[in-house]
Amino acid sequence: MCGIWALFGSDDCLSVQCLSAMKIAHRGPDAFRFENVNGYTNCCFGFHRLAVVDPLFGMQPIRVRKYPYLWLCYNGEIYNHKALQQRFEFEYQTNVDGEIILHLYDKGGIEKTICMLDGVFAFILLDTANKKVFLGRDTYGVRPLFKAMTEDGFLAVCSEAKGLVSLKHSTTPFLKVEPFLPGHYEVLDLKPNGKVASVEMVKYHHCTDEPLHAIYDSVEKLFPGFDLETVKNNLRILFDNAIKKRLMTDRRIGCLLSGGLDSSLVAASLLKQLKEAQVQYPLQTFAIGMEDSPDLLAARKVANYIGSEHHEVLFNSEEGIQALDEVIFSLETYDITTVRASVGMYLISKYIRKNTDSVVIFSGEGSDELTQGYIYFHKAPSPEKAEEESERLLKELYLFDVLRADRTTAAHGLELRVPFLDHRFSSYYLSLPPDMRIPKNGIEKHLLRETFEDCNLLPKEILWRPKEAFSDGITSVKNSWFKILQDYVEHQVDDEMMSAASQKFPFNTPKTKEGYFYRQIFERHYPGRADWLTHYWMPKWINATDTSARTLTHYKSAAKA
Repeated sequence: MCGIWALFGSDDCLSVQCLSAMKIAHRGPDAFRFENVNGYTNCCFGFHRLAVVDPLFGMQPIRVRKYPYLWLCYNGEIYNHKALQQRFEFEYQTNVDGEIILHLYDKGGIEKTICMLDGVFAFILLDTANKKVFLGRDTYGVRPLFKAMTEDGFLAVCSEAKGLVSLKHSTTPFLKVEPFLPGHYEVLDLKPNGKVASVEMVKYHHCTDEPLHAIYDSVEKLFPGFDLETVKNNLRILFDNAIKKRLMTDRRIGCLLSGGLDSSLVAASLLKQLKEAQVQYPLQTFAIGMEDSPDLLAARKVANYIGSEHHEVLFNSEEGIQALDEVIFSLETYDITTVRASVGMYLISKYIRKNTDSVVIFSGEGSDELTQGYIYFHKAPSPEKAEEESERLLKELYLFDVLRADRTTAAHGLELRVPFLDHRFSSYYLSLPPDMRIPKNGIEKHLLRETFEDCNLLPKEILWRPKEAFSDGITSVKNSWFKILQDYVEHQVDDEMMSAASQKFPFNTPKTKEGYFYRQIFERHYPGRADWLTHYWMPKWINATDTSARTLTHYKSAAKA
């Protein structure tokens, strides 16, 4: 996890423009560098480094003697870089995983390069010999990327939008900043004056397609067919591999543990893999909640069962409310569900950074979207409609859960790893028949639970624990986090303000006082940028007025049972 930033064709003084790059310094607390591009006085790269691999030669932009005309700034991890290096007999100059991008590009161009990368990434690749600039982002947008481009060809790129909003350009007082779409790469021509022109934007991978890099994978051969035992066996193989490949780091590994199914599976599998790899330190697991939080109790049970070095972080409602301003600033969104769920994750990341030496943090993000884990999937009209919804949620992860997971951890200089969004695991899961993936017997993620039932990875009551949203599970059932927040904002936003909401906020007009309150904070930090969020996250197929699972009938009946 790092922070990348680049300008092409800047009209303004670069030494002034570079101040914007300091707004993402949190993403790389270990080192930073600004570097001008030879022959282009108005082009430069900025890089903030979190040293996770190759502490000696890992600074960026990456340049190697063999390709003096290539400049690479990237944020991410390429898990198959060694396999590809050996397969094609590339001569490496560094131990940095991203160097593989330079060699692949020289061998086969950008299209063949990006399809071969097994990992999470956002990159800027400059080829001064062929006068090209390339931007690329991983399938799910696990690593963030924003861009701003003017009609006269000024291009600015950054890991977070906050590093672009203050940039100056002669042709516009307000630079339009937008997220770069996941699963895409863009080709741009570099002109002699340093400006660029977009040539094409290409969608190179859809989540349902098996990735092209699978042919060079070291995973044992999967069994054909869709009978239940075969599928379960294949899922276990792919999940183990998703964890194993993500052990690639020179820094200490930790794991977020809410006590729910997803984070518990990750923690248990991770600890097993660390033991097999003979890692010398104990796995640290981290849980957060208020007193009487069901998450804390469940996480404690898992930690005792698997034998991790467990840390519990207690916070109160006042601390949570006080964090809202900095959370929304970090997130760059005002989506209600995302803000609620981010407070706990932000506070626990703060704790990890301050009190431990764990830097690479595993988490269970992406599972709910992939395995149909949200409560409202019980109401899906058909398996096919549930499949469509699952794919839609995965496509929009970069606006919601993946955004939350990245920003709350990156704000404290941590790197998040999300094995459920592994290319091989997720594409195989999505290839299964739709009726295999739906909730069964009143239990969501039935197939995932069944897959690990006989593995002794987790206590049975955890493996079959019903879905609890992170923003709900951190508080007691009697006094949910969403209710605490709503009670607070009731005194911050009055009825008169709400009646004028559509005039004040014509786009994505907030319908509740809580939504209005978050929007006010967002507009204070990012005025006029409401279009970064295309729509609010809301469950489907039900008459929901709130996103909390605790407001849904299914949750209430399950809680009484």
